[in-house]
Amino acid sequence: MSYDTLEVRIDERGVASVALNLPERRNALSAALIEDLTAAAHALGGSKAVRAVVLSGAGKVFCAGGDLNWMTAQIKADRATRIAEARKLALMLNALNEMPKPLIGRIHGAAIGGGIGLACVCDSVIADEATRFGLTETRLGLIPATIGPYVIARMGEGKARRVFMSARLFDAAEAMDLGIIAQRVSGAELDEAVEAEVVPYLSVAPGAVAAAKAHARSLGAGIDEAVIEDSIQRLADTWEGEEAAHGVAAFLNKEDPDWAK
Repeated sequence: MSYDTLEVRIDERGVASVALNLPERRNALSAALIEDLTAAAHALGGSKAVRAVVLSGAGKVFCAGGDLNWMTAQIKADRATRIAEARKLALMLNALNEMPKPLIGRIHGAAIGGGIGLACVCDSVIADEATRFGLTETRLGLIPATIGPYVIARMGEGKARRVFMSARLFDAAEAMDLGIIAQRVSGAELDEAVEAEVVPYLSVAPGAVAAAKAHARSLGAGIDEAVIEDSIQRLADTWEGEEAAHGVAAFLNKEDPDWAK
């Protein structure tokens, strides 16, 4: 499997390692990365050779959220284009969430915005204890729209509301309390902890794992087509607002937006 924005390796045990590979862009979610993640989720999910998947990020951070140049293009686009791009993002998250393989997140550095969304579609997440987290969309005049269903499913509404709107950064200890991550370890222990999470899946029936994961999802939050479509419309609506245009432009120009005090 070859992708422009991902490094994908499958070892002899059937463990697939998928690394976001845009370190110079802090692995921000661009159109190309969204497309590659969707394709990889379908390819790995459909492969009988794959037993488990580990999602990580190359460079200094796991994922810094949405690519601002991509978002600026959506702000300037027409409604149909905004909807189409929002749908690609939403369907990428859904493809990872429904992938019939265990998905383990290996997180370090930072998980911001869409990076938290990626963490919340994983079945289990191990993080370097130095990682910083934040749903920073409102700082830019945006909202956690397409990631919202997965964030709420992971945290529950009550806990999510602590961090869903304020854009404040928080540490791995709070991320663990919120349910985003399952375990926090020192950077030196990260690979060992991820391996310990992977190993049990190598001695269980792959079909049963896929069925159990689908069953768990059916019993949890109902993230169906209607919920996904609503998140798409909300993102497009936000991209059309004056706050988004001003907030993203201010960030790119290294200026404070009007609402910053």
